[in-house]
Formats: sequence, structure tokens, C-alpha cells
Amino acid sequence: MRCYVCAQEGGISESVAICVACGAALCMEHAIREEPELWEGDYPFPARVLKRRLPRFLCPECSAAFREGR
Repeated sequence: MRCYVCAQEGGISESVAICVACGAALCMEHAIREEPELWEGDYPFPARVLKRRLPRFLCPECSAAFREGR
């Protein structure tokens, strides 16, 4: 599979990760590793933040949107 962001820019590179938000394939240059807080509890109100974080990969666009919400 090829990197979606590189393809949009006219390039070609192999993907190494998938964005967990939008599903785009990402190369090493465009894969952004985030460790968002995890919440435990029932809908609609989380009870508490868990101590451990879970690493996730995001594309640049989804990473920027995620940071805006913080």
C-alpha cells in the first residue's frame, strides 16, 4: 500500500501505518505517533482518566484536528 499524503503531493512511498481516525495509509514521514489520554467509565460521562496511555498513529490532518480539541 502507498502513502495517501505522498500520493496527494505527487510522490510515491510505501506505507508503514494507518491513521486510526480517517484510515489513510501513511509513510514514516507522515505517520504521527500520539498517546492520547484514555478514559474509563460509561456513556455519556467518563468516570476517570486511566494511568496508562495507548499509542496511536494519525495523519497530519487528523493530528492537527485532534490537537485543536485539547
